[in-house]
Amino acid sequence: MAAQLNTLLRAAYEHMCPIPPVAGAVSAVRRSAAAVLADWNVPPGIVDDVLLVVSELVTNAIIHACPPAVLRLSWVPSARVVSVEVTDTGPALPARRPCTGIDPDEHGRGETIVHALAARHGIRVDPGGITRWADLATS
Repeated sequence: MAAQLNTLLRAAYEHMCPIPPVAGAVSAVRRSAAAVLADWNVPPGIVDDVLLVVSELVTNAIIHACPPAVLRLSWVPSARVVSVEVTDTGPALPARRPCTGIDPDEHGRGETIVHALAARHGIRVDPGGITRWADLATS
């Protein structure tokens, strides 16, 4: 019975959101994430940081990877951690090929931002894709 309860509680604090490869997707996914965090009553002090990490990881998937991509949010209140994961199917461009049309003054800082905000972060490579993840501690 306890195992079933743990599974139900964990599911109550997990959200999956497909990321469409279209203009406006980042803001739509960010709004969806904000609504989920509010429903979960995540402490307000961490919400802006979580949404910024969501924006950075989703933008990375849209610009640099092949669709489909998926955002996964989870929150473990007892551990006071919000996890953000974005999984995509891998690079859209061959390695070392510059992204034309992308202003370097407006892009390229996402990884630094995620590293600064996350308590832990990383990348998992699986046969089906690449997952970039970050754990943010609530106050």
